[in-house]
Amino acid sequence: MSFKLVKKIVSGNQAISIGAYKGNARFGSGYPGTPSSEILEHFKNYPTVTAQWAPNEKAGFEAALGASLAGVRSFATMKHVGLNVAADPLMTSSYTGVNAGFVVVVADDPGMHSSQNEQDSRRYAKFAKVPLIEPSDPFEAMGFMQYAFIVSEKFDTPVIFRSTTRVSHSLGMVQFDPRTLDNEQELELKKDFRKYVMIPSNAIQRHKVVINRLEELKKFSEETPLNKIESGSNNIGIITSSMAYNYVKEILPDAHIFKVGFSYPMPINKIREFVKQFDKVLVVEELEPFMEEELKIAGINIEGKKYFPVDGEFNLDIVEEGLHKAGILKDKTTKVFNAFELPKRPPALCPGCPHRPIFDILHSIRNIFITGDIGCYTLGALPPLAAMHTTVCMGASISMAVGIAKAQSKEKVVAVIGDSTFFHTGIQPLIDAHVNKANMTVIILDNRITAMTGGQPDPSTGFTLKGEDFQPIKIKELAKSLGIERVFEVDQYDYKTTKELIEREINHDGLSVIIPTRPCVLAPKKIKDKPLTVVADKCTGCKRCLRIACPAIDFKNKKAIIDEVLCTGCEVCKHVCPIEGAIVPKEEK
Repeated sequence: MSFKLVKKIVSGNQAISIGAYKGNARFGSGYPGTPSSEILEHFKNYPTVTAQWAPNEKAGFEAALGASLAGVRSFATMKHVGLNVAADPLMTSSYTGVNAGFVVVVADDPGMHSSQNEQDSRRYAKFAKVPLIEPSDPFEAMGFMQYAFIVSEKFDTPVIFRSTTRVSHSLGMVQFDPRTLDNEQELELKKDFRKYVMIPSNAIQRHKVVINRLEELKKFSEETPLNKIESGSNNIGIITSSMAYNYVKEILPDAHIFKVGFSYPMPINKIREFVKQFDKVLVVEELEPFMEEELKIAGINIEGKKYFPVDGEFNLDIVEEGLHKAGILKDKTTKVFNAFELPKRPPALCPGCPHRPIFDILHSIRNIFITGDIGCYTLGALPPLAAMHTTVCMGASISMAVGIAKAQSKEKVVAVIGDSTFFHTGIQPLIDAHVNKANMTVIILDNRITAMTGGQPDPSTGFTLKGEDFQPIKIKELAKSLGIERVFEVDQYDYKTTKELIEREINHDGLSVIIPTRPCVLAPKKIKDKPLTVVADKCTGCKRCLRIACPAIDFKNKKAIIDEVLCTGCEVCKHVCPIEGAIVPKEEK
């Protein structure tokens, strides 16, 4: 059979998707989260595959595990905090094992470019006693992903495939045969009570299987080509992995490098022999001293984090500084990243964002405590809107509000959450609020999309990842079905009505749910009405319009001005302006 190699530049996330398809994966599920979102968005374009968003990472993990048990190679995608949500099935799937290959793709975010915390997912591999694979660039991401399915089936285990922001979003050249690999064996759904039903008597036996499997994986780690030695010409030994490998390779092209791609369990014996060749060996790794600790536990004499930070994303300057501190580099070059320093621009809600009037209204109400959640609307916490007092994790706005409302009565409590986050982990806390009679108001900002990660559909959207229609879940009806009596929808562009409704329900004793229903201005397509303008003769310069933090509004020569290119015509500024006729549609001026 003839075939033609495809050569193209792709991102790390696209490469993971290509590797999954070539590895004969036919099912992918996950929850969108930067920097992992593009993997499934690319995978959905292949024929004969099922690619779908799940309400949260746990559900996505479990759906992919189910496909694996049915005999189909599968994978789940998520960002690092999502693995916390999926930790429950991860721990037990280590016991059940798999049928067809099953890979858990998790993308860490060193530097917290778009995350509420910074964590190192490699710790989960040791915690769950499952193998960990880490690529350094898009080319490796494609090949390692295929390899991960083989490892999964060979050792009957889930495999954690860890990327980072820089690996996921960097571009690189890949060349590949576009055909998929043939499955070596046809797999079918199996009924295996002892293996898949984790009642205590079975789990006790499966735990022994997991421990024995870990010993086999340790032997495999010594043999796999993913862990390799790159010989150099000077007397410097470096152990490194993931994106840190690229920085080391650029700064020390002649160093002897032990490149780790199969990071857990580590190839202890192979590294022990490598270290014997040098007087000093450094471990260069981003975030936690994961490899350093494993090697020191094994009694191997290496150094690492005493020269490199345990927080933030690495770059050439940071790695060079660490190598200089360690005495490996005598001189340092001029800093690479000074030239790319960008002007500081505070994050802001988009012009026309339907969340803006809600936070402007909440800001104006005294003696309320507002619990927030994860999404675009978290920006409502920043001045001048300044209308959010907590943000912890997905779904925590409602559950924390329940505790605050039950613990005190001095301040009224309002929970603010988006539609996608509500479906993720907000439904159960709302049930809790209803069952335990919490005196609070829940505002579910239903903009019909997962906006923060780029506009992925959610259960209220009405279409799937592949664009197939379904009957959307209506949040109002869902809340009513729980038995909650006071549930209201409102168009928040009707500022006066929305303000009266929010004030009324906050002052009502009991649980209320308010659902502002304006869709996101950017999805499914950008919504733009006639732009507004300021009538200079009427503007008093009071700056009330600036307090809504709209990027389209500026202030010059003691007057407000509106950039008609940015303005969407939402009229929130017109509603908050105290002067009648000072802000009008452009043609009425």
